[in-house]
Amino acid sequence: MAGRSKEEEELRKLSVELRLFEQTAETLQSRINMMNAAITDLTYADMTLEGVEKEKENAELLVPIGGSSYVKVKLANPDKVVVGMGAGVSIEKPLPEAKSMLKERLDELEKTMLSAQQQFAQIAERINTGRNRLEGLLATLREEKAPSNV
Repeated sequence: MAGRSKEEEELRKLSVELRLFEQTAETLQSRINMMNAAITDLTYADMTLEGVEKEKENAELLVPIGGSSYVKVKLANPDKVVVGMGAGVSIEKPLPEAKSMLKERLDELEKTMLSAQQQFAQIAERINTGRNRLEGLLATLREEKAPSNV
């Protein structure tokens, strides 16, 4: 470390630390975005089941197929729902049980997202504190290197 001042070494360490915090913040933001998409998906599923619950057998429904397009279908059995369990596995459940499962998933996902948002806020605070410290160190180094007018 010959030739490096204490401030320069601290500046180097702080820069590395800030890069790590910024990468962590990006990862957390990505997770939050994915959770938001999953929450939206589960919310739509819950709303759809609420609507299906009010329908009778053989009711005509419009089912979204993407791209703002729909297909007309007849509701064969409004009391049963095929629910995805993960890893490509789906099982048939009674409508009330399917709604309960979706609600549990939604609640758990919202808790997880809240935790990720809190972690993101903490990391963002550490990034801001680090940047302020970095600016202070840079100012100190500039003062040390500036020629004096004595």
